[in-house]
Amino acid sequence: MPVVRDDPQLEVEVAGPQDPLQRLERGELPAALDPRNRRLRGARARGQLPLRQAGAATRFLDDRPRDHDLTIPNSVSADEAYDAAMATTDRRETDSGIEVKPVYTAEDVEGEREPEELPGEFPFTRGPYRDMYRGRPWTIRQYAGFASAEETNARFRYLLERGQTGLSVAFDLPTQLGYDSDDPRAAGEVGRTGVAIDSLADMELLLAGIPLGEVSTSMTINAPAALLLLLYELVAEGQGVSGDRVRGTVQNDILKEYIARGNYIFPPRPSMRITTDLFAYCAERLPQWNTISISGYHIREAGSTAVQELAFTLSNGIAYCRAAVEAGLSPDEFGARVSFFFNAHNHFFQEVAKFRAARRLWARIMRDRFGASNPKALALRFHAQTGGSTLTAQQPENNVVRVAIQALSAVAGGAQSLHTNAFDEALALPTERSARIALRTQQILAAEAGGTDTADPLGGAYFVEALTDELEARAWELIERVDEAGGAVAAIEQGLVQGEIDEASYRYQAQVESGERVIVGVNAFVEDESEPIELHRLDPDSERRQLERTARVRNERNPEEAARTLDEVRRVAKGDGNLLYPMHDALRAHCTIGEICGVLREEFGTYDA
Repeated sequence: MPVVRDDPQLEVEVAGPQDPLQRLERGELPAALDPRNRRLRGARARGQLPLRQAGAATRFLDDRPRDHDLTIPNSVSADEAYDAAMATTDRRETDSGIEVKPVYTAEDVEGEREPEELPGEFPFTRGPYRDMYRGRPWTIRQYAGFASAEETNARFRYLLERGQTGLSVAFDLPTQLGYDSDDPRAAGEVGRTGVAIDSLADMELLLAGIPLGEVSTSMTINAPAALLLLLYELVAEGQGVSGDRVRGTVQNDILKEYIARGNYIFPPRPSMRITTDLFAYCAERLPQWNTISISGYHIREAGSTAVQELAFTLSNGIAYCRAAVEAGLSPDEFGARVSFFFNAHNHFFQEVAKFRAARRLWARIMRDRFGASNPKALALRFHAQTGGSTLTAQQPENNVVRVAIQALSAVAGGAQSLHTNAFDEALALPTERSARIALRTQQILAAEAGGTDTADPLGGAYFVEALTDELEARAWELIERVDEAGGAVAAIEQGLVQGEIDEASYRYQAQVESGERVIVGVNAFVEDESEPIELHRLDPDSERRQLERTARVRNERNPEEAARTLDEVRRVAKGDGNLLYPMHDALRAHCTIGEICGVLREEFGTYDA
């Protein structure tokens, strides 16, 4: 399909001689098909009919000239006439291959459904809470972290002063991989993609002046998630905040690292042990902490479809729940502290439907597979972030619009918290200006656009309900394939999940490169020259300062106590005890993340895909 260019000289071929109404009158179009089969009904079931001349550009949904006279023959019913008039070979699909009809009616949403389902009621399609944002608006949680702990702390304060309602911490690559900043493998990466955290001293600086008993914090960290959570707890203890007042979420989703992101350290099974140890630790010491944020976001960023994001994320959730139950945890208690993290991508209506389908699927999984009855365990809660992979380096100001639309899909889909990307993130870390625009985007949605006025604002819309049903059905089919492979861990080890995403990613990129999928400013509506924009620049001395602080921590700590606590971590790792307790003591003795992960590497080995 040729790319649509913003060219006033473009000539559009039309299919007037093959008018659908005339063909219907001549008997060349079939009668309406079974209305219960969405994929075979109406105009889309007639996609094999060549209404468009070969090589015609796809500028209009309806190929007839704008002044075309719609004369309906007497032998054609009004419904048939409308359906035929909308017929076109311009087949449209979502990225999940779900065919999109020209119009949706009540027939598209016929079938079994919960009678008069309301928000806050099983299966929570319409939202986890009855009053949704009328009772409490979503948490504005902007993701931030760069360079040193001091600089990131300043950004946190900047955002909180301007109305942000929760923190979200981005860590640099060495921290995510369990290396200290002075490790030779960390050279050149310290503080580049997030904040560098090596020890308790860094975490104290990161959170200085922020009352941890009043602010909830999300930390995007996985392989060493337990260590960062323990550092957060230690800082809270230093502030006099008891464990039952500490609120937040740690991502702690190691399975998606093997699937999509690659920031793993240990093999899957010892990694799952640490994950479930964290579940048990928080149940005892940090009861308000969300112990895992099962992430579809990175699966989508790796190139998956919306259906794959749903299916693989929920399959991972099943694996974590099964591991928790096997560790002796109650699904009603553990399930109440599970949260999810989804991508808010470009197709607005599909994304709204995806969030609704996710809640419906998860409620039935928790009830039917794990016997949960606690509504808090049945109701899926999620954080959303606008799609980083959708941001373009070309015409970056266009990203402001993309982010706003994606954020609105998360709001209409019932997110509990939201991060909006800055428009310049395809080029660099956000500047204060771009971060402020991203923050104001959420505030405008809440205060001006009616985003908090009513629950599930698109519920009942034929198109959205049909998409919700279709996404649910297709995701369930894929979940069953993962089940047949032996569950999420086995499917990852077999490469099933990765292979599915690789194929979807390839198809998407091929569509972009061929022009079949238009990306404004990239393969259509391009500009010959780009306008310069201000970019964030990292302080080149921040890495030096970080290395000096880590060296100072090692020099000033009690070496005997540090050695003793590391030995205890090793001893527990050899057995089956909960690792978080000895790791807590080691961090309090000012052992570093790299030192503790080094001990675990020696005991568990490392994973190499």
